Amino acid sequence: MAKQERAIRTRRAIVEAAGAVFDEHGYTSTTIAMVLERAQVTKGALYFHFASKEALAQAVLNEQVPFGVVPPQPCKLQEIVDMTFVVARRLLDNALLRGSVRLAVDQETPAGVDHGEPFRQWTQALTELLELAGRRGELLPTVKPAETVDLLVGSFTGIQLMSRALTDRADLGDRLAVMWAHILPSIAVPGLLPGLDARADRGARVLASPEQRVAS
Repeated sequence: MAKQERAIRTRRAIVEAAGAVFDEHGYTSTTIAMVLERAQVTKGALYFHFASKEALAQAVLNEQVPFGVVPPQPCKLQEIVDMTFVVARRLLDNALLRGSVRLAVDQETPAGVDHGEPFRQWTQALTELLELAGRRGELLPTVKPAETVDLLVGSFTGIQLMSRALTDRADLGDRLAVMWAHILPSIAVPGLLPGLDARADRGARVLASPEQRVAS
């Protein structure tokens, strides 16, 4: 049991170090030596868990969606809003998440790394929530969940890239608030709109809640 726990901790240290290095240097410029130095592990320990740089990059990519976990909300639209703001807030200081996001949009990531997987995972998770919102009467009858989610995932991706380029994501919460101000009236039944919270500091407030600390 002690060996298993140690192996889990070592693997986590490697993935977190890799995320930081990929975020700072991109896929092509990142080397295994950089990751080893950041993680403070031996080459043998790294290769025990990951056979190649491609496998390591895939592991970093697969970590992205869990960062969007939030406490369940009675209103599923609010839960979706919360997920986007929590990810935006965590992008400010979580190197692993930042590395995953950079790999997902890095055109130099090789074909052996499936950098479309986070987009598919986000799409599946958000579509399930939006379909549930529809069954609960939260959506306008014209809303097609799959199409709305494609728009949402694409919009978030573009907004965070623009925010990263202009302010190192310092204004990402504000930009998300503007995005939701345009999207929510086009998908939510009017009676829900006054109660939905999509203010720029929503992510910080969700992360500070007791429910989120328990979930984390």
